[in-house]
Amino acid sequence: MILTVQHTTIYRYGAPVRGVVQSHRLTPSIFDGQRTRSWTITVDGGLSGGGFRDGAGDWVQGCSVRGPVTEVAVQVEGVVETQDLAGLLRGHRELVPPDCYLSETAVTRADAALTELAHAAIAGTSDPLDRAHRLAAAISDAITYQPDVTTANTTAAESLALGKGVCQDHAHALIAAARVQDIPARYVSGYLMADGDAVSNEAAHAWAELWIKGLGWIGFDPANRCCPDARFIRLGSGYDASDAAPIRGTARGPGAESLDVTVAIQAVQQ
Repeated sequence: MILTVQHTTIYRYGAPVRGVVQSHRLTPSIFDGQRTRSWTITVDGGLSGGGFRDGAGDWVQGCSVRGPVTEVAVQVEGVVETQDLAGLLRGHRELVPPDCYLSETAVTRADAALTELAHAAIAGTSDPLDRAHRLAAAISDAITYQPDVTTANTTAAESLALGKGVCQDHAHALIAAARVQDIPARYVSGYLMADGDAVSNEAAHAWAELWIKGLGWIGFDPANRCCPDARFIRLGSGYDASDAAPIRGTARGPGAESLDVTVAIQAVQQ
């Protein structure tokens, strides 16, 4: 499948700030399931800084904007060719050992309810891949997809107690449940071309990857009850949503910040 991406993020400040510094994980991953045909990232008034490929295999690019400034726009446009590998992250080069992703964070810490769910989900099976699928299905059953009921700071335990959430909440809950079973798990940010089969219509999307011994990293999207296929574009990964955020940064000044994001993903003729 050939997918086009148009992604605009606009930061607005209530008062002029002296400058803005950002790091971007906005470049598609390099692996057998996707090939970038074209990709541009532009920041109005931005100065490119250093870039590097981190231990997880993600490209991180620095950028700064000199002030005074009241608005910063980050625009991404590109074309990516994708293949359905049934969620398998094949051909992705990284240096971080999988066991590093057994570490929990504040938002992926399992409480008693998540721990009980994780144990109940895998009862009666010892097959590693089957265990992973059962955990993903259990999270899908326990958390109904519903926008605007959680926030960026909602924890996995809170979204499970609420029984509702968005793709970020599904990913955090699956990561927490997997780690209860000593399965390395991480958060993945990217894009999804939503179609008639998709429950989540968030074009800027998120899912989880679990490490399966003998197979490697495999993606699971509990929000849509599937493994990532040709509709997905992978950008980067981390311990949780904050760690894997496509854009991270800071503004020097007292102005209150607001955010506006628009993303459009379309399939074009092969």
